[in-house]
Amino acid sequence: MKPLHIIKIGGNVIGSETLLQKFIGDFASVKGLKVLVHGGGKETTELANKMGVVQTMVKGRRITDAETLKIATMVYAGLVNKRIVSLMQANGVQAIGLSGADGNVIKAKKRVGTEIDYGFAGDVTEESVNTKAIASLLENGFVPVFCSITHDGAGQLLNTNADTIASVLAAALSKEYTVQLNYCFEKKGVMKNVEDESSVISKISKEAYKQLLGEGIISEGMIPKLDNSFDAISKGVNSVIIGHSDRIVEMTEGKAHQGTELVA
Repeated sequence: MKPLHIIKIGGNVIGSETLLQKFIGDFASVKGLKVLVHGGGKETTELANKMGVVQTMVKGRRITDAETLKIATMVYAGLVNKRIVSLMQANGVQAIGLSGADGNVIKAKKRVGTEIDYGFAGDVTEESVNTKAIASLLENGFVPVFCSITHDGAGQLLNTNADTIASVLAAALSKEYTVQLNYCFEKKGVMKNVEDESSVISKISKEAYKQLLGEGIISEGMIPKLDNSFDAISKGVNSVIIGHSDRIVEMTEGKAHQGTELVA
């Protein structure tokens, strides 16, 4: 099977024009088939605050009420997605920006039956992914750029965690490709102490992850990343590496990296 890189870029990189331009330049150098997934939570929160729409986060996940959904759609599927696509075109990458509704590529179900009402939050599985449509884009030379807006197939847009979208895409496409999943953000990897750049954990197994959770070393926004990553590995994804956005070329080429590799 052909290799495929699915790369998720973190919000703090998106929020910095300098970091984003550097990342897109590096991303353009990644060889072979590739997909980019992004959120834009920082910019969504900033716009919501300007508009007086209170934001609530629970364990790294946003409560998406009706007004927040409007803002998230504007930011994720509009401003951020098209900014990234335009920067890619400037770097010679034939990118195409997508929400889950475009081409019916990712359907979701509104989250129900949980203790917390997450509002218009959408849950996805690998069965939700239109792998045929995505493979067609890839094989025709396009680089899909996914935002974190999905749909339910009945006209309702939903906000889905971008880390989850990346892992679900990886799991679904691993049936057609040899997939490496990379989470890129402003840190060197998963750290024992977020204030100490030298405390990166080079490898984490599922058992070690449970222990780190119990000790409170891993918390908040990192939890969905790791939950999704181990789920993806269990469903056939070849490898998962979490690391600094500056290291994306090294990570995708299998060279020595300073990130965190997740192992079964």
